[in-house]
Amino acid sequence: MSIVLTPMEETITLEPTEVWLSNPPLTESDAAPAAATPAWYRELQQKSWERFNELPVPTRTNQHWRFADLKMIRFADLATAAPASDPASLVARAKANRPADFSAHFVFANNRLIHSEIADLPAGAICLPLNEALAAHGDLIRGHFLQETQTLGGDKFAALHGAATLSGLFVHFPKGCVSDKPVLVHHFSGGEGQLIFPHTLVVAEDNAAVSVVDIFESIAESEQTLTVGVVDLIADRGGKIQYVSLQNLSDNGAKHVQINNTRAGRDASVKVGFINLGAAWVRNESLNRMTDKGADCQIFSANLANGIQEYDQRTLQSHEAQHTTSDLFFKNALYNKSRTIFSGLIHVKPGAHHTDSFQTCRNLLGSEEAEANSMPGLEIDADQVKCSHGSTSGQISDEEIFYLQARGIPADDARKIISLGFLNESIEKLEGDELKQYLFTEVERKFAKLDEDA
Repeated sequence: MSIVLTPMEETITLEPTEVWLSNPPLTESDAAPAAATPAWYRELQQKSWERFNELPVPTRTNQHWRFADLKMIRFADLATAAPASDPASLVARAKANRPADFSAHFVFANNRLIHSEIADLPAGAICLPLNEALAAHGDLIRGHFLQETQTLGGDKFAALHGAATLSGLFVHFPKGCVSDKPVLVHHFSGGEGQLIFPHTLVVAEDNAAVSVVDIFESIAESEQTLTVGVVDLIADRGGKIQYVSLQNLSDNGAKHVQINNTRAGRDASVKVGFINLGAAWVRNESLNRMTDKGADCQIFSANLANGIQEYDQRTLQSHEAQHTTSDLFFKNALYNKSRTIFSGLIHVKPGAHHTDSFQTCRNLLGSEEAEANSMPGLEIDADQVKCSHGSTSGQISDEEIFYLQARGIPADDARKIISLGFLNESIEKLEGDELKQYLFTEVERKFAKLDEDA
């Protein structure tokens, strides 16, 4: 049986191609002796740069970029980020705003490590900056690093990332290694036209359990920065991973691209959460593969957009074995002239019988000028499956406002309470009470900023 539900193609004029960079975006760390990093990694960088130059800039003829504002990817005068001028203040800022309970905390500024702190890592766990991990554990990394060749339209960004000097972590939990405290990673970016390339690689072996939180912030307001990040999550044989991306960059100017690749093996479980509060333009791609019996992937998102922010999210739930499950639950609250794009596909491959998969996108429109575009889809090539998808968009009802006003709550506060509850439903699906409270507090702060700007 084969069922395909996808939007109709449309004919659109080709956009012109452009040159983003003339040289690979490398920093001073790449001047180190070649022996400091494995030969395979240097070869990968070179091939990625060649591929980057071969690939065209995305155009509207590509279905993966449907509804996207392509002016947002017309980059000029890009440069590899220079060292931050006051790293001590950024470390203090990161420490002042973090969950109290964590296993490790790393702080990067403009692609460079400026602070590391190990608090409570279990014995046997590896948690290292990527450049150190490549030198010390190159063979362990090789089988997992940038192995996913399929993308959801971000091929050129992925190739640029592969050619660059990377920041970020390698987190490896061996068999039976468990921690209920998250690894925290702050990424600061600043400087006009500056580029950073965070990479997070998390491996949970048999029955291991690990949680990682990436936090993205701008050093200063209104700078035209670009983040091009990739996340690789690999869990197998009962392994558990929870990964959360909190994107809270400057609303004015900052642009953020993040490509997530998840692979869940036999009886493995992976939870992925996206919280988008800042940046002028965001592109999230989340490719989730259930490759063996019992694999489960859950993808959640809570996004609060205002002004002229655009959040563009593309997802794939790929069921490649029998008795696998997945659940996607995205929520967007939009104000002013902001817009969101959601394009998600559940693909049940041939032979992946007894699949159980769901996909939900809900949009709450806080103004008449806000725009939400949703394109859920199914492609089913197996039998005895249970799959559903759906999307809804609507404004806060007058009845809900009246109900709260009747209890002495002003209309503006009533709208805020309803919107917070709307987004919190997605955050609540994550694990860890302290982490959930931290994320919910960050959403509240964004709402307070909306009140100040009103």
